[in-house]
Amino acid sequence: MIPDRSTTPDTGTKTASAGRGGEEQVHETSGSWPLGSSERPLRVAVIGSGPSGFYAIAALFKADGLEVEVDLFDRLPTPFGLVRGGVAPDHQKIKNVIRVYNRTAQHDRFRFFGNVELGRDISVEDLLRHYDHIVYATGNESDRKMGIPGEELPGVHSATEFVGWYNGHPDFQDRSFDLASARRVAVVGNGNVAMDVTRVLARSPDELAPTDITAESLAVLRESRVEEVILLGRRGPAQAAFSPQEIKEIGSLEGVSLLVSEAEMDLDEISSTWLEESAAPSARRNVAYLTEVAGAEAGDDDRLVTCRFLVSPIDLQAGDDGRVSRVVIEKNELYAADDGTPRPRGTGETETLDVDLVFKAVGYRGVPLPGVPFHERWGILPNDEGRLQTGPDGEIVPGQYVVGWAKRGPTGLIGTNSPDSTATVKKMIEDIDGVTAPADSARPPERIVELLHERGVDFVSFDDWTRLDEDEVRLGEAQSKVREKYTDVESMMAAVNRLR
Repeated sequence: MIPDRSTTPDTGTKTASAGRGGEEQVHETSGSWPLGSSERPLRVAVIGSGPSGFYAIAALFKADGLEVEVDLFDRLPTPFGLVRGGVAPDHQKIKNVIRVYNRTAQHDRFRFFGNVELGRDISVEDLLRHYDHIVYATGNESDRKMGIPGEELPGVHSATEFVGWYNGHPDFQDRSFDLASARRVAVVGNGNVAMDVTRVLARSPDELAPTDITAESLAVLRESRVEEVILLGRRGPAQAAFSPQEIKEIGSLEGVSLLVSEAEMDLDEISSTWLEESAAPSARRNVAYLTEVAGAEAGDDDRLVTCRFLVSPIDLQAGDDGRVSRVVIEKNELYAADDGTPRPRGTGETETLDVDLVFKAVGYRGVPLPGVPFHERWGILPNDEGRLQTGPDGEIVPGQYVVGWAKRGPTGLIGTNSPDSTATVKKMIEDIDGVTAPADSARPPERIVELLHERGVDFVSFDDWTRLDEDEVRLGEAQSKVREKYTDVESMMAAVNRLR
C-alpha cells in the first residue's frame, strides 16, 4: 500500500534517508517531511534506458500520492536498449512501443543523461550522494556459452553479436561475418532470437532494405551465398521455444522453403501427454503447424530453413583452414521431470553436419557493474523481489533495486518487463513508508549536471536525442527507408553537437 503523504511536517523527529552508503542514516531534525511528498520528493537514478527502465519510471510517475524526480542514465548516447539494438529490422511494429517511452520522457520531472557510463563517468558512490534510490535496469548484455569443444573457432558467432551488428549497436560494428563464402549455416537454439537470426539470413535483402537495418550490414547480406539455415533445438517440436507467429513467418517467406522431418514430428508418449494435459495453447498451435508442413519438398532455387528437434551440439570441429566446418550433434530423448515437464537427455547417438558458420542463440546473461554485487552463476544482479542483495542469499542493500532481465534473467517479451518493473517499484514505495527527511536533505537536481560538467562528460539530453532521432529519420528518407542509424558513439556525438 502506498503511504499517505500528507503535507504536515514532523517536528523534532528522527529521520532516515534510504540507501545512502548502505547504512540507514538517522538525523535529529525539525521540520522533516515524508520522503516522496511534494516538500521532499523522492529522487531516483535509473541505470539503463531499455524497456524495464522506462516501465519502472512510468510506474513511479503513476504511483498515487508519490512525488518523484527521476534521472535516467545510459552508457550509449541513444535510449531504448534492446528495442533499438535488438528487435529485428523486419519487425518494425514491435518498435512502436517507443512511443510509450517517449510519453514517459515528457514528464516534467524526468531527465535523460545519455553517454554516461557507470564506473567510467559516475560511480555508485556518486549516485548515493545525489539520489535516494538507484534502480539498475541494465539487462543482459552478454551471451551464454554452450560449453563444448570448438566454441571459440573462427566462424562460430553469438547471436548477440550478429543481432547487434545488423541493428547498428556500437559495441558490435567491428564484427565481420563471412556470408559471401558460407553455404550452410547452423543456428543453435529455436527461441525468438534464433528465429530473428534465421529470418535475416533467409529473407531477401530487398525486403530488408526499407527497414532500419544498417547500410553496412545490408551490403554484406546482399553478397550472402547462404543456401540453407539449420535450426538445432534440443527439445522436441512440442517444446519448441518459438511462437506460432514466428515459425509461420519463416514458412511464409518468399523464396524460402521450410523443411521439417515427418519422423521428428512423431511425438513420443511424454510429449503427447504433456501437450494434452499441461502445454500452453501456443505449443499445440506449433505442433499443428509443423505437422501440416512436415514432409514438404523444397521449391526450386529456394533458400532452405531446416528445423531439427531433439538434437544438441556436442563438438564443433575445424576444417583445413582452421575455421568451423562440422557440427557434431547428439540425438536426445525426453524424460518426465518430477513435475512432469519433459526434459531432454542425450542418447549417445551422434550425427555430423557439414557447416560453414555457426550462430549460438542459447540465451543471454548479464555482465557485472562496477561497485554492484553480481550473481556469477545466474548472470544477474542478486536480488530479493527486486531489492538488491549483497550476494546470492545475501543481505538487502538499502535503497538499491533491480528490474528486467538484470533482475530475473532473459525471460519473457518486451511487455513482460512492465509488470516486473511495477512489482519492484511497489517494493521501493513500501521501503519509504513512514520515512521522513528534511526538505533540504536532497542534493539540488542541478548538482549532478555540474558534477558531469566538472568531469568533462559530454552527456546527451532527451532533447539532444530527439534531434538525433529526427536526423536519422531524415537520412533514412533520402534512401527510402525507415531510418539510417548512426552506428558508433563518435559519429553520434558529432551529430549531437552539430544539431545542438
